[in-house]
Amino acid sequence: MTLQTETVGTTVLQDAAAQSPYELLKMQSLRFAEHDLLVLPDDVRHMWGLNRSSWTYRDVLEEADALADRYRGAGYGAGHRVAVLLENRPTHFIHWLALNSLGISLVPVNPDYTADELSYLLDHSESLLVVTLASRVAQVAASAEALQIPVWVAGEGDIPAAKQPPQPVAGAVGECECALIYTSGTTGRPKGCLLSNDYFLAWGHWYVAQGGQVCLREGQERLITPLPTFHVNAMGNSFMGMLASGGAQIIVDRFHPRSWWDMAEETKATCFHYLGVMPAILLAIPPSDKDRRHQLRFGVGGGVHPDHHAAFEQRFGAPLLEGWAMTESGGACILCASDAPRHVGERCLGRATRPGPRMEVRIVDDEGRDVPTGTPGELLVRAGAGTPAKGLFSGYLKNPQATAEIWQGGWLHTGDIMRMDEQGSLYFVDRKKNIIRRSGENIAAIEVEGAIATHPAVAQIAIVAVLDPLRGEEVLAVVVAREGFERDEALALDILRHSAGQLAYYKVPGYVVFVDSMPTTSTQKIRKADLGAVAEDPGSAEHGFDLRERKQALRVKH
Repeated sequence: MTLQTETVGTTVLQDAAAQSPYELLKMQSLRFAEHDLLVLPDDVRHMWGLNRSSWTYRDVLEEADALADRYRGAGYGAGHRVAVLLENRPTHFIHWLALNSLGISLVPVNPDYTADELSYLLDHSESLLVVTLASRVAQVAASAEALQIPVWVAGEGDIPAAKQPPQPVAGAVGECECALIYTSGTTGRPKGCLLSNDYFLAWGHWYVAQGGQVCLREGQERLITPLPTFHVNAMGNSFMGMLASGGAQIIVDRFHPRSWWDMAEETKATCFHYLGVMPAILLAIPPSDKDRRHQLRFGVGGGVHPDHHAAFEQRFGAPLLEGWAMTESGGACILCASDAPRHVGERCLGRATRPGPRMEVRIVDDEGRDVPTGTPGELLVRAGAGTPAKGLFSGYLKNPQATAEIWQGGWLHTGDIMRMDEQGSLYFVDRKKNIIRRSGENIAAIEVEGAIATHPAVAQIAIVAVLDPLRGEEVLAVVVAREGFERDEALALDILRHSAGQLAYYKVPGYVVFVDSMPTTSTQKIRKADLGAVAEDPGSAEHGFDLRERKQALRVKH
């Protein structure tokens, strides 16, 4: 049976003439000039030392235009890429919109990147400039200097002149590159996803088209999110949804569970975005009268633990609308359980037929054959037979092979295993990819394995996922130690420190288990499927060590 569907409903943005996020900002500024677009809770504003807590549509447009003049004057233009490390601050969005108005692609930088990871991103992306904060200069200086890339502290002094002239790109504005966002894959180094103007506009198209419990009210929504700006969720899904509907994005530097409800109440937030770890943490806080003082109508996210789903909604009075998306699929192919029945606690992602950009889906077996209803298989998506990639990513930078692989047969192969019921609702089952998803971060096992393999005590290494009640999944390092090394906690901690010197903190192992040997295939490849018993309870293994608290300390130290 072929499980192939396409969307119903074709709601479009307010003005179809918008061909870029900047153009949409200009048009929305005519209608919502005095409405807030960017908002900060007071605690966040004070922490960042800012003298204001909100920016209207008019403010953002004026600041973006002024900044664009400075970039233009320094010689930056179409065809260039600029790397930006501005944390979650409002200036990130203002720089993005300014660059977008000139046809310059933004390359967001993860603040947790090590020097090695940053060097790779700057070199691979061919960025001509790094824009950052004064507090981050030391973090980027060595990598930028080695690659002879100038660094500009945002707003301070003159912008260093571009070393290459602009190179106007042929084709429609909508097809031009808007951002280059790096996402983990199964081949080691992160891959650079080429994202067009049409890609970002599709996020807004999807959001304003939704009904049910989403149903954005024009000019009224205020979406609070602690998710990072170097991810497409904050830049694409939430920001473009608010921009397209005349709403405001409430920016939080990171998730603060103790003050989450205070911030939501203070900023008059009406909706929010979440990761599965957030409901778990909020439920662990003792109940109080703050639990329902907010005005939140719904939350959109993914990964909530089935045991927490109904409990959260009952206690806090805000439905958690589970959804699915990936950087490659964008807003053109996104799922969300916004209509009844939502099948709370069953990992339901909504129906394959939904309003918004045209979307078709299939669920297939390993041979690419459609599976019967109710049978798990890999989810394949596309925008439609005639224009399968419309609104999706434009490919992986400098990696045509990986691009061809994910687009086999004219369908985007998501690597996610799902099943569909008789009513067309999709349910998440598992991931086909060798990816660990920890608190919303995609971690490529092979990248972590490569870092740990350089430790002198490591003979063999396998990285696998272990379930974690708060973070969804945690990184487990299964290690065969070289002869002469004691398989003790001291060695486990040394492996942790060793990997932390090469990887962002969230990628390092939360558990280390030493084993005598690895299960292997006939070609001597490690058979990770046979490590399931170890992953069930790594902390209780004979030579297993729970390092999650030590790992968390790395973040605090950073």
